[in-house]
Parts: sequence; C-alpha cells; structure tokens
Amino acid sequence: MKRWIALFALLLGGCASHFPEPAPQPDTAQWAPPTVDYSLPAATDGSLYRPGYMLTLFKDKRAFREGDILTVTLDERTQASKKADTTTRKSSNLSGQGDLSLASGKSYATSGSLGTGHQYSGNGSSSQQNQLTGSITVTVAKVLPNGVLLIRGEKWLRLNQGDEYLRLVGLVRTDDIDNGNTLSSQRIADARIIYGGKGAIADSNSMGWASRYFNSPWFPM
Repeated sequence: MKRWIALFALLLGGCASHFPEPAPQPDTAQWAPPTVDYSLPAATDGSLYRPGYMLTLFKDKRAFREGDILTVTLDERTQASKKADTTTRKSSNLSGQGDLSLASGKSYATSGSLGTGHQYSGNGSSSQQNQLTGSITVTVAKVLPNGVLLIRGEKWLRLNQGDEYLRLVGLVRTDDIDNGNTLSSQRIADARIIYGGKGAIADSNSMGWASRYFNSPWFPM
C-alpha cells in the first residue's frame, strides 16, 4: 500500500508544475487602452493655442501624446541552429611475468596482463525557425519624460472554432514613426509580442496531464 501511495505522490509531483494556465480574456485591465481626458483646456487671454493640441501645416500627424493610436507592422523572423559532437576514448594495459618457486624445488613461469578501456560518443542537433507577419494598431499608453512612447494594445479575432489574439507592448521613439504613422516591430524596445488562441483547435494541440508528466524532468527514464 505504501508503494502505491509513493507512486501516486510522485505522479502528482510531476504534474504540479504543469497546471494549465487560465485562458486569456479580452478587455483585461493590463491591455486596456488608457483613460484620457480629451476635453480642450480653457483658452487664456483670447488665444486659440492649446498646449499639446496644436496642428500645424508643416508637421506630420504622428502619434506623440497619450491616447494617440499607432499602427505597428509585424516583421518578426528568428532562426537558430545548434550542433554538437563529442567523442572520448581511454584505454590502459598492465602486464607482468615472473617465476613461481615451490617448496618441492619446482619452479613455474607465470605471466599475466590486465587491460581496461572506456569509450563515449554522443551527438546532438537542434534547429528552430519562427515567423510572424501582419499588423496591429495600438494606443500610446504613456509618454515618458524623455519623449519615448509606451505603446500597448491587443487584437482579437473570433473564428469558427475559437479565438485568436495578438498582444503587443513596448517602447518606441517618435523619430522611428514614418509619415504614415506606422512603425516596424523591429524598432520597438523591450517588445513583448504575444500570439495565441483558445477554443477547440487550441485545446486539441495541448498535451494531456499524463503526456506532460512523461515529458517532464520528473520522469525517471
């Protein structure tokens, strides 16, 4: 009985770190657009100038203040490969010979040898390639004191068999925004780009708890 209890505890321990994460939901506070007061400040001394709201004839309409929107063009490509080969070999020999004399006066010639050897050979290779293209329009969540913009946003698509979502957050410079108010994802600092989905198709691609255990470091084999 104790053996079965120990085995059951081991199985639970192997699955403890593989509890499924809660399914993401849209409109969470972390990814929601900022709440901005778009009302114009009162004019002083009859002036039509509004700080932060001016539009000039020589300035492009780019995102530069909190609440402005910006289109990000996704151009993410990563490729990595690694290969390793290891071979080790070691051998040693010990031999000797001599005469064995008995009390009866007879002698015998003796010889012997001892040899040991060890050899190890191992190789491994790994390759991975990822690509993400498309676009997403996000909101300027905050303007830092140095003028850098903190952008944040998400996009949800409801398809026949589930939902797909794309989330993005990062820091951008206004100088990297082009005349069309678009920006390449390669120009985003500290970027966090998340693409995933939920529903029947996403569930079918997920491992069960038993498969996760046998592929975890807890499995002894």
